[in-house]
Amino acid sequence: MRFLSAFLLTLLLSYVGGLYMPWWIIAPAAFLVAVIIPQKPLTAFLAGFFSLFLLWTLLASYIDIKNKHLLSTKIAELLFKTPSHWLIMMVTGLVAALTAGMAALTGSFLRKKQDAS
Repeated sequence: MRFLSAFLLTLLLSYVGGLYMPWWIIAPAAFLVAVIIPQKPLTAFLAGFFSLFLLWTLLASYIDIKNKHLLSTKIAELLFKTPSHWLIMMVTGLVAALTAGMAALTGSFLRKKQDAS
């Protein structure tokens, strides 16, 4: 239950924060959720990782579909020598997922340290 709560809260805070703030707001959002909701470090990492992977992949895909995959196909060709727009979506999701996962892991370790004191 805590995993699902952390997953949804991280997703929601990141989405709302991303509407008004820079992209890196996902890190403080995931950190804050991991500090508030007690979880094991691996669980906190996975909640942050999967919530942002899902959010950013879906948001990037939505934008990509609206412009008929033009930009993502060209960028994929430049970076990976293949016209796969899905590869760019996965890389986008992975960047966000690692950022949020590491922030959530840090928040979990901080909470664990405070509990031990």
